[in-house]
Amino acid sequence: MRFFKDLSLSAFTAGFVAVLVGFTSSVAIVFQAAQAFGATPEMAASWMWALGIGMGLASALPSLWWRKPVMIAWSTPGAAVLAVAGAGYGMGEAVGAFIVCAVLIVIAGATGWFERVMNRIPMAIASALLAGVLARFGLSAFTAAQTALPLVLLMLGTYLVGKRLLPRYAVPLTLVVAIAFAAARGELAWSSVHFSLTWPVFTAPVFTWQAIVSLALPLFVVTMASQNLPGVAAIRASGYSDLPVSKLITISGVATLVLAPFGAFALNLSAITAAMCMGREAHEDPARRYTAAVSCGAIYVVIGLFGAAVTGLLTAFPKELVAAIAGLALLGTIGGGLAAAVKDEAHREAALITFLVTLSGVTIAGIGSAFWGVVAGAVALAVQQIGRRQKAPADKDIAASGNMPPETPSTAAVPGAGKNA
Repeated sequence: MRFFKDLSLSAFTAGFVAVLVGFTSSVAIVFQAAQAFGATPEMAASWMWALGIGMGLASALPSLWWRKPVMIAWSTPGAAVLAVAGAGYGMGEAVGAFIVCAVLIVIAGATGWFERVMNRIPMAIASALLAGVLARFGLSAFTAAQTALPLVLLMLGTYLVGKRLLPRYAVPLTLVVAIAFAAARGELAWSSVHFSLTWPVFTAPVFTWQAIVSLALPLFVVTMASQNLPGVAAIRASGYSDLPVSKLITISGVATLVLAPFGAFALNLSAITAAMCMGREAHEDPARRYTAAVSCGAIYVVIGLFGAAVTGLLTAFPKELVAAIAGLALLGTIGGGLAAAVKDEAHREAALITFLVTLSGVTIAGIGSAFWGVVAGAVALAVQQIGRRQKAPADKDIAASGNMPPETPSTAAVPGAGKNA
C-alpha cells in the first residue's frame, strides 16, 4: 500500500503532536459543555467517542483519497459557547441543536457560498490570519518557561540542535527528550489513565425554537467564523489551494449530522493542527504530508474507541511540555505566514492589521478574533484601494487636458508604476 511507503517518522510524529495539542488544549472545555446539559459520565464518554470517530474518519479517509492532508477537528469556540449557553437545556435539546447546526454547515458547503467568500480574500490577508492564530501558540511556548524553565530550555536547545543536524526529525527528537525529562522528574500523571472501551450512547433529538436560536445558530456562526475561516487560510497558506474546500465543509457537516445523537456537536476544518501536518516539519515532500493527517486521523479513531482512557493518557503530559512542543512545531509555519503576509507592499499594512487583531484574541458579540481580524484587514484594504481608484481618474484627466509637461514621463513608461492600482 502506498501509504506505508510514504509514511515517515516525522509525519507520524506530526500527527501525534497534532492530536496531543488538539486534545490537551481544549478537552476540558468539551467536558464542561457536556456537563452543562446534565450529561452522565457515560454520555460524556460517548461525546469523546463521537468526536474521535468523526474527526478520525473525516481526516483520514479524504486524505487517503486525495493524497493531500485533510484535517478535521471539533469546534473549540463552539464548545465554549455550549458550556456557557447550555444551562437550562436538556441533552435532547442539545442534540437537536447539533443537528440543526450540522444541516447549516452542509448547506454552506453544498452551495459553495463559503468558498466563494474565501476566494475573495487576498492571500496576504489569509496568511496574516493564519500567522495571527498560530502566533499565540508560539508565544505560549516561551511563556511556559515561567513555570518550567529547565524543561523549556532543554526543549529549545534540542530543537535548535536537531534543526542543524537532523532537520526532519527535530520535532520528534524534541518530544522524546521532553517526555524522558518529565518522566525522570516524576511529572507524568499516569494515575489518571484507566483503559476501557467506550460505548456510544444514543440521545433522541428534541427540536425547540429556543434551543435553535440560543444554541444552534451561535454554534454555527462561531464554527464558520472562528474555525473554518482560519482552516481554509491554513490550507491555502500551506500550498494546498487545490483541495475542494466546499466538499470538505460538506464532509464535516455530514459527519456532524450522523454523529450528533451521540455527542458530536460540531466538526470543522482545523487550523492549528492542520498547520502541523501540512508544514515542512511533517515532511519535506508536500506530496507525502498526507500521511501525517492519516496518522492523526487513526489516533483520533483510537481515542474515540477508548474515550476517556486515551484522553487521560494525553492529559498526563505537563501543560508546559504541550505548550512548548506546539510552539516549536509551528515556528516554520508562523514564519512562512508572516513572510507571505508582508511580501506585497500593497497589502502589507492591511495584512499587519489582520495579524494584530487576530493575535489580540479579542471577542466581540461572541465571535472570536479570527473573524474580526479578517474584517479589519478587509476594511483597511478596501479603504486603500478606494483611494487609489479615485486618484487614477484624476491623473488621467490632467493628462487629457494637455497640462502635463512634455518632459514628464507617462505612468505607463515608469517601470512598476501603477502596479498597485
